[in-house]
Amino acid sequence: MRYVPSKQQVRERLTTVKAWELPKQKSALAPLEVWTNEDMDPVKIENQTWTLWTWMAYWATDTINLGTWETASSILSVGLTWRDAIPIIVVGTSCVAIPMVLNGAIGAKLHIPFSVAIRASFGYYFAYFAICSRSVLAMFWLGIQGANGAQCITIMLTAIWPSYGRIPNHIPASQGIDTKGMISYLLFWLIQLPLLLIPPTRLRYLFATKLIAAPITALATMGWCVHKAGGSGSIFSLQPTVHGSTKAYLWLSCMSSVTGSWSTLACNIPDFSRYARTTRGQYIQLPILPALFTACAVIGIVTTSATGVIYGTLLWNPLDIISKWLEMGHGGRAAAFFAATSWYIAQVGTNITANSISAANDLTVLFPRFVNIKRGCIIAAIVGGWVIVPWKILSSAETFLAFMGGYAVFLAPIAGILASDYWLVKKQHIDVPALYDPNGRYHYWNGINWRALAALVISVSPNLPGLGYSIGTPSDTSLPNPVHISAGARHLYTFDWLFGFVTSIVVYTVLSYLVPAKDSLVQHTVYGHEIVDEGTPSDIESPGIRTGEKTYGDVDEKRVITEF
Repeated sequence: MRYVPSKQQVRERLTTVKAWELPKQKSALAPLEVWTNEDMDPVKIENQTWTLWTWMAYWATDTINLGTWETASSILSVGLTWRDAIPIIVVGTSCVAIPMVLNGAIGAKLHIPFSVAIRASFGYYFAYFAICSRSVLAMFWLGIQGANGAQCITIMLTAIWPSYGRIPNHIPASQGIDTKGMISYLLFWLIQLPLLLIPPTRLRYLFATKLIAAPITALATMGWCVHKAGGSGSIFSLQPTVHGSTKAYLWLSCMSSVTGSWSTLACNIPDFSRYARTTRGQYIQLPILPALFTACAVIGIVTTSATGVIYGTLLWNPLDIISKWLEMGHGGRAAAFFAATSWYIAQVGTNITANSISAANDLTVLFPRFVNIKRGCIIAAIVGGWVIVPWKILSSAETFLAFMGGYAVFLAPIAGILASDYWLVKKQHIDVPALYDPNGRYHYWNGINWRALAALVISVSPNLPGLGYSIGTPSDTSLPNPVHISAGARHLYTFDWLFGFVTSIVVYTVLSYLVPAKDSLVQHTVYGHEIVDEGTPSDIESPGIRTGEKTYGDVDEKRVITEF
């Protein structure tokens, strides 16, 4: 039975904050004085439903979208060719697939979200820095993807009612959007909102829908363009306009852009792998991500080249191609409607898998007393959809988008520290109940693991000058950049993700071996819900780090059994 608040509860929620307080979850692993909720707990066995096919469908839904289609355009537009674009995409996606698999194993084995898993390496309180860093970016991209998806709504409505495309504008040009665009954006947001509330365990149905619609639309668009042009065009005969060291650093810069665009998922992949039925299924990410991303990019390259023959100009955005169909009579409008609908589903799917759930999981940890997954999705939708004014960002804030791209400077070390701690330092042995205890074995020094802090500072600092230079670059290339840095700093920033990821692994691992945090190390994994079987401890136990006795980390055995 679905819960509906009473009139009295509604009135209280409008006047007091306490009325929004969630009931204390009895099954939580945290001590009684620490507030938590079920969404932060290890996933129950009945909800561990993701299989190998679910993972393949997940990545098909996440990679086949407007952004991936246009990725090749940004590479070719800077002077490189398709011979450079394809290996850049393969290498770039492979570089991010590796940390995804490494960190995905944490969720697949322990069935805990990123925001809880990160406590093992960063410490109970320092973990909030990593959580905030990831959640802010997720909410920004939630809004930006929505602004792009609003274009799909415009095409769909114009295909049905051509007069919609002629709605007079009553919004000042300085706002970066017109009346028609605002209506489309509002409709996109309203339709998307209930879809964001789908429980993660049921997302496979949405994946299946997008898995069918988006590839068919992409291939059909390419097929029509190639047929209309009588071939794939001349893009495959283009020669590079840059050479030597300039080309080399440009190659690295483009690779980092590809990798950085997936930097959030490299960190928070446990939010999804926690639902895995087995630990093996998530390893399919390593080959499937580069394969799907490259395939979508190649479709974009071929289609774009053909549009140069048809229209006399290269159209990189598939929505620009679909918009042309609106001028081709009833048949063209019908094709435009169904194609735009497919891309709409693709955008919503990406928002759910890459942005909404990520932000919601973080908010449940930051505000567990008031926020669960559903409330987190709603908050993320409001903040990302309206508070940050995403259409304004897309229209006028080139420097801000440069900062968004440079966010990999911070997320790459977080992903590296998370992976190295689990695989190299703790040897895959984590005391899960202790992750929920602020005074447990992962308390370190005042809730901060100074080794993670040092690794983060050493990994981030060298790239800060390059980040400042990127933000300071004016949109008008004829104007000088007010930020002056050395050529070496600029070149280092071209591979910021790779530098941050590798450096953080090396520094954190070395410090952890030289000055080990012995209390944080266990000889065997201590699981969450699996630690109790009908009120009796299971055989999966961890030897005490001081006495050799069997314990449950820093969690009292009697309390654990009682709370379950």
